[in-house]
Amino acid sequence: MTLDELNRKFAEVPARHKEVSIIASMDDEPARPSRRLMDIALKAVSVAIDVALPIYEGRASREPHWFDTWPGEHYRLLAALVRTLKPKTVIEIGTFTGMGTLALAQELQPSGTLTTFDLLAWNSFADTWLAPADFSEGRVRQVLHDISTPGGIEPHRALFESADLIFVDGPKDGRTEADILVNLSTLNLSRDAVVVFDDIRVVNMIDIWRRVAQPKMDLTSFGHWSGTGLIDWNGTSDL
Repeated sequence: MTLDELNRKFAEVPARHKEVSIIASMDDEPARPSRRLMDIALKAVSVAIDVALPIYEGRASREPHWFDTWPGEHYRLLAALVRTLKPKTVIEIGTFTGMGTLALAQELQPSGTLTTFDLLAWNSFADTWLAPADFSEGRVRQVLHDISTPGGIEPHRALFESADLIFVDGPKDGRTEADILVNLSTLNLSRDAVVVFDDIRVVNMIDIWRRVAQPKMDLTSFGHWSGTGLIDWNGTSDL
């Protein structure tokens, strides 16, 4: 197929937002899901079918209500993962307008905490979903720090090593997520840590995701249309 033919095919797809991607064989993938990861995925998807997200009600953001779309967006799945895993410590890398932050925060256990990292303060975004009250109890906090730089994760080693659930929602620039994976590999993450990566089907993420050697699972059909991937960080591919 010529480039012109590809461009015509791309233009013919009737979608609000389109991106190029790559389809790749699975028989030579470096990692397969673990039985535990499959079980988590099945339970979380079952929960997501009925989960509601009242945490967004009455907020002033003018951003589109992506959280109302499921499947297709990952907000109900994120909330369902927290309800399923019951993590004591949740980490998000990439706060942005806070839509993902709130989905994770809604299902926190009373003793649970959520730390969200970004380079910019949550209240610097005009369409933020967050409010001061979200941080008032101390269970949710934002840290301004670049986790992707060499040694950038070291000041927060203890926090990351205590995390049960880590959600990575970076810029998909072909570099940042790869650097985050390198930094995570220097840590002794908790035995049952689950790492969630956003946008794994975006072209800049294809190679990064494929090179993940831990047990992993593409859960895009039940998450974000641009890709949702789960990693059982210390698991064993036993399927």
